[in-house]
Order: sequence, then C-alpha cells, then structure tokens
Amino acid sequence: MKKTSLFLCICLFFSVIYVEGQAPRGQSFNDEAILRMERAFAQQEATPVDAYYLGRAIAANILASYKPYTGNPQLTRYVNQICQTIVINSAYPDLFNGYHVMILDSPEFNAFATPGGHIFLTRGLVESTTSEDTLAAVIAHELAHIMLKHSLTLIDNIKLYDDMQAMVDMAVRFSGNTETAVRYSYYRNSVAATIDAMVKNGYSQDQEFEADEGAVVLLAASGYSPEALLEILTMLQRIQGSQRGGFNTTHPSPAQRIENAQKYVSHYRVRDTRSFRELRFRNR
Repeated sequence: MKKTSLFLCICLFFSVIYVEGQAPRGQSFNDEAILRMERAFAQQEATPVDAYYLGRAIAANILASYKPYTGNPQLTRYVNQICQTIVINSAYPDLFNGYHVMILDSPEFNAFATPGGHIFLTRGLVESTTSEDTLAAVIAHELAHIMLKHSLTLIDNIKLYDDMQAMVDMAVRFSGNTETAVRYSYYRNSVAATIDAMVKNGYSQDQEFEADEGAVVLLAASGYSPEALLEILTMLQRIQGSQRGGFNTTHPSPAQRIENAQKYVSHYRVRDTRSFRELRFRNR
C-alpha cells in the first residue's frame, strides 16, 4: 500500500472525527481518533458508527488510486437514485450516514463497496450496462455485500491480529514503547490489510454467491428483473478474458456465479416493467 494512500486514509479519518464531534477531554486529538478506530476492531461486532469510519478509511484508499468521474453529474445522480430505490425496498434501509454511489474515472469493469455504505462503480462498468436493470443488478450486488457485512468479516478471515503483530512490535521499538504508536500502527495496518483483501484479492467464493443471492432478492423487491444479474454476469464472462485487473482478479468465475445465481432467479417471478425505464436509461 502506498504511503500516500495511507496518509490520506488517516487524514480523512481524523477529519471525520473532528467534524462529528466534541473536543476530546484529557487526551490528545490523535489519541481520541485512534481509540475510536481501536474500538471498531476490538469489539466482537463493530457498531454502525465503527463500520462507517472503517468505510471512510477504505474509501480514501480507493480514491488514492482512482479519480472520481465528474464528466456527467446527471449520471452520478442517476446511479444514486437507483441505489436509493433498492435500499428503500430492502430489509436494511437505515445505515449510519446512508448509502452513496460514486463513479470512478476508469475504463475497468469493476465495483467496490465499503462497510460504511460507499459504493464505487467504474465508468467502464457503467457504460457497459445495457439497461437500468443491469445497472441496478451491479448496485444490488454491492449493497448485498454491505448488508451482509462481508468486508467486516474479511478482517476475521485474514487473521488480522496475527498478521499485524510484527508491525506492531516494530512500531513499539521505534516509538519507545508508546501506547499511542502501537494503536496507530494497529489501525493503519488494519485498513491496509482490509484493502488488500477486498480490492486486490476479492471476497471468498461463498461470499460472492451470498451477495448474488442477496442481489436477486433486492432486485425482485424493488421491481427490477432478477434476470438482470444473469445478464451482467454473462457480460462479465465475455469481458473477463480480455481485461487485466478489475472483476477478473477480485471475483470468482462468472460461470460458477451464473450457475449458482440461476437457482435463485428461478424462484422469482417479477412483472416485466423494463420498457418503462428505457427512456431514462438512454437519457442518463
């Protein structure tokens, strides 16, 4: 992980703490911020606020590698409207600070989601979709990752505490054994390890299957065609062989996902209303 992205991540996290609240009493500003982050990892289950702060840190790292797409503000509003349509029809419409979608200025065919409700779609993916329903399928899949808390589970799956021990020990030696330095190293490496797992290596096959199943449920509940998920996975299958990076490194085989998703899609019969959305999709 680049030093610049780590620096941005920490700065953004500290700025959120300062804006949100009251001045810390009896300890330094940095100590208060680190204590908040430490709680997110020390607790058996992170609170919604903790998940938000972790999500902001992950988002900062993603934005250190990708630039936001600003060429079409209407398109950004459009994908956020789709997101809110799905969310309001879900079992988890409330999230600390809500759900937000940003388009990244990249030709990749890719998407990311943080536990804090941030969804990132690459411009290449958005422009490749053929209907509002296929675009909704991508968003629904990322929403399912958030609602199923997959990125938080990653922390346990990569055995974060064991993996970070060497770095923590090094921080202690260089800092003269200060408690603040230990916690700072702990937070910094937690975010870096989570980014590596989520963005570079991807979720586990089981988690991807769960997110696909969740996406089918979300699409059906929102009036979108569940078959749109199969369409976007078929598109991914065609693109995968010709693209370096993106979904082909962060997701399991599209063929496996299509086979698995078909079992769930067949359980839902949703009235076909796609024609009512064609005009706004063309005008996006």
